[in-house]
Amino acid sequence: MLSLVFLTQQKTKQTKTKEDTYMSAIHINKENFQQEVLHSDKPVLVDFWASWCGPCQMVLPIMDEIADERSDIKVCKINVDEQKELARQFRVMSIPTLAVFKNGEMVNRSTGAKPKEQILQMI
Repeated sequence: MLSLVFLTQQKTKQTKTKEDTYMSAIHINKENFQQEVLHSDKPVLVDFWASWCGPCQMVLPIMDEIADERSDIKVCKINVDEQKELARQFRVMSIPTLAVFKNGEMVNRSTGAKPKEQILQMI
């Protein structure tokens, strides 16, 4: 019985990606960007990231914690490999790039992995 449980856990670990594990933030693409980010009625914290980026993977759970804890802001993620147009539009040259939008305008921006406290200070 124990080996069956172990094998089931191993299979789950192998098939589950980090992106699947953390689903609290809104995944943004060019179709929903305007509505979710530019027309949001609350501040929006956007994470420009990629699955192959080590520092991005460090920020991923922090962004989801913030999304779970703060209902006064919207947390969004943009995969730069899948959304090249948005990455180009906002001149994202390094990732992770975190940006704060208020009333449809980018009001703050930072590049690189940061601790939760520093990310919250951006808002």
